[in-house]
Amino acid sequence: MKDKKGNEIVLSWMPQIKSAGGPKFRAIAEALRADIWAGRLKPGDRLPAQRALAKELGVDLTTITRAFNEAHRMGLIDANAGRGSFVRGQAPNQESAAPSGVPSIDLSMNMPPQPAEARLRERIRDGIAGILGSSAGLSYLYYQESAGTESDRMAGARWLEPRIGAVHNDRIIVVSGAQTALYAITRVLLRPGDVLCVPSLTYPGLRAVAERLRLRLMPIAMDMEGLVPDALDEVCRNHAPKAIYCVPTIHNPTTATMSLKRREDIVGVARRHGLSIIEDDAYGALPRKVDRPLAALAPDITWHIATLSKCVTPALRTAYIVSPELSETLRLVAEIRAMTLMVAPLMAALASRWIQDGTLNDITTAIRLENAARQAIARHILQRLTFQAHPEGHHLWLTLPDRWRQADLGLYARQSGLALVPSEAFAVASAPNAIRIALGAAPSHAALERGLNLLATVLSHGPSSLSSIV
Repeated sequence: MKDKKGNEIVLSWMPQIKSAGGPKFRAIAEALRADIWAGRLKPGDRLPAQRALAKELGVDLTTITRAFNEAHRMGLIDANAGRGSFVRGQAPNQESAAPSGVPSIDLSMNMPPQPAEARLRERIRDGIAGILGSSAGLSYLYYQESAGTESDRMAGARWLEPRIGAVHNDRIIVVSGAQTALYAITRVLLRPGDVLCVPSLTYPGLRAVAERLRLRLMPIAMDMEGLVPDALDEVCRNHAPKAIYCVPTIHNPTTATMSLKRREDIVGVARRHGLSIIEDDAYGALPRKVDRPLAALAPDITWHIATLSKCVTPALRTAYIVSPELSETLRLVAEIRAMTLMVAPLMAALASRWIQDGTLNDITTAIRLENAARQAIARHILQRLTFQAHPEGHHLWLTLPDRWRQADLGLYARQSGLALVPSEAFAVASAPNAIRIALGAAPSHAALERGLNLLATVLSHGPSSLSSIV
């Protein structure tokens, strides 16, 4: 191969493609992996220009671009705008590599990070061993009450007391996660065709419940604090809703957090129109300082949901419901019994043990500090972009530059190894040109930095410049 002046060009690497079936781009990426493993390519080696490699192999440029994207997803190479692509280091083994087509940098899963200080694996192992090794250990392998055992409900009340005040055990139900709670509460409160008021951008899990139960979702306008009381009042006057769903603290996806006055105003509208309130307090335990939940302001009309999934780990599958009164608890327990029978006894017992001995608070503190560190990384890398965030939350809400649209970004992000969630996943009405970025799933600060730097680089270019930044 020769350049424009007729000089011979020696490519730094030429893949040896096997004749097996399958897409050619993937065969090129696998050849790259094999040469790294064999030592023919070493960390820091520069790869040929994509156009030159395409010409030498007799394939189109798109095939080479897809091959380099796949190699990047596999953790084999890094790209530097203007300088080219370089071998990152030894390839991951086959067992640790992500399946083909699955992004390797996850900015989509909104889960708490797992810092070493939390010691979750050791604490789960030791905690379960301690429970099973106790004198009552075998009882945690049997069926239990659908509302949760009395000791588990007491532990839930103790955990919630700093936020919502003293709560009697007969108002608490222990369930297998917030999604179970949402489904059961809406089944008790609403019937097919009923109107449920929700933020205009709403948790997809609630949207799935509404679709399943054939409820009519009525979007309520939002601002920087979340639900707008006047907008809620207008919808109530015109559509006669039965209930309202809201996330007052670190709203998913916008991160909006209501002030005390906003919470009081929302309660006032709900009382005037006879609405029940479904308060999803998934993130309420994360901030060091937060205003009182709606359940503390209006306990007689609020169904409060507090899960451990966002402040500890989703693996516990444990959440607590605070109902308005005993009669409502009994209605809900009947629904829970028909749905899931009971929470997993071992997980509920582990949560109770951690609440009683202070471990839960220690884990949440470690996660809170890790969230703050990750938010600082995001602020630094994304400083030229427009976004909303809570300094102790897991996620942020980023407005896309005018040159980008969600569909274009989603396609390119996946090809580049990034998983993101567009606003369409949350929109009950029209979707703004924005994405949610989750910071907790990345296994390390370095992985998070790689993902955010790649995203920032992508967003700094237009879709027409994609090939230049691969």
